[in-house]
Amino acid sequence: MIRRLYSLLVIAAQPLLRRKLRRRAVAEPGYLEHVEERFGRYQGTTEPGRLWIHAVSLGETRAAAILLEALRRARPGLRILLTHGTATGRAEGKRLLREGDAQAWLPWDTPAAVRGFLDHFQPGAGVLMETEVWPNMTAACHERGIPLALANARLSQKSLVKARRLASLSRPAYAALRAVWAQTENDARRLAAAGAAVQGVFGNLKFDAHPDPVQLQQGRAWRASSPQPVVMFASSREGEEAQFLQAIAGHQGVQWLLVPRHPQRFDEVAGLVAQAGFSVGRRSTWTDRTAPAQVWLGDSLGEMALYYGLADAALLGGSFAPLGGQNLIEAAACGCPVVMGPHTFNFSDAAELAQGAGAARRVASMQEGVREAVALVRDATARDAAVEAGVRFTGAHRGAAEKTAQAVLKLPGCMDPGSSPG
Repeated sequence: MIRRLYSLLVIAAQPLLRRKLRRRAVAEPGYLEHVEERFGRYQGTTEPGRLWIHAVSLGETRAAAILLEALRRARPGLRILLTHGTATGRAEGKRLLREGDAQAWLPWDTPAAVRGFLDHFQPGAGVLMETEVWPNMTAACHERGIPLALANARLSQKSLVKARRLASLSRPAYAALRAVWAQTENDARRLAAAGAAVQGVFGNLKFDAHPDPVQLQQGRAWRASSPQPVVMFASSREGEEAQFLQAIAGHQGVQWLLVPRHPQRFDEVAGLVAQAGFSVGRRSTWTDRTAPAQVWLGDSLGEMALYYGLADAALLGGSFAPLGGQNLIEAAACGCPVVMGPHTFNFSDAAELAQGAGAARRVASMQEGVREAVALVRDATARDAAVEAGVRFTGAHRGAAEKTAQAVLKLPGCMDPGSSPG
């Protein structure tokens, strides 16, 4: 009964979804591509039996890339259906496709749209990355006998409270999953409390990522040529840049690097920097060297290793406003010490582990964070210790990719007719 009411509400909201897509497409035209897929209407023909992997946005797609690499090592001929919810996720996912793979939007969670998606693609098995559990989709897969798993799974305490508030809807959705592989024991405990059958705690896939060595080398070369230490604000979110620009005013002898999380905000953030009275040097205008400016703006996608290589320390975006923080694993792997704010509930375990290992420091405010980062980059001994701690921290937690890949390949229906064991 409750799912029927939920479905009616989702159906009624469809006109609002179209409006939202048009609004978001102003900054990101990708939102107007293949719009009808959002409503379960897909073009052309497709081969059934692919392994379906859903990676809603950029971060999940990068985690999916790590899993895909391990899957293809084990089974080179595996064919993939990759779905997304955001334009940045889909753009990143396009790079992962090989011959025989397919890519699409995951449909809006109405019974008709879900039915259209499953009728068209007929996946052999499905893997949802991290958090994406939708009531109608999980129910439909369960009814059709399509095994659906949640990989690299995480659930914050805040999300668990929401799930319990809507337990009559969320609990059956979690219970319909064939398997759940959690990042941490705390995630496993919360997921089980939400109704999921947790089959294992494999760690975080992102620990298995290896920074692009070319980017890292380029960033370090540019850092070596900078006359001042470089402090980066990594993956900044809306509202945080203004705090950052206010906090850095008056600090001398530091080169600032600002890298927004969302590409549609690059121009907006450049405007904020200029309005605050700072000169701006945009990465998109650089060729073989950085440009003189008080604030460098990282306005490119897929170059985080370069930026972390360029920085002597990084402030963690999303953690200075109540947004839950971004993942700090890549920074640690690149040898870039992290200063994080008070809000890291989306990645609480990783944040606590990094802090305990000495790879990250926590502060209470942006003002304090800037002061801490400046002090760190001016203390070579302390910075070197934090760099070494970050490398040890990431190395100690690798292994999730192989564990997850082996578990995925054991799902009923995962064996692809066109594949052969690796």
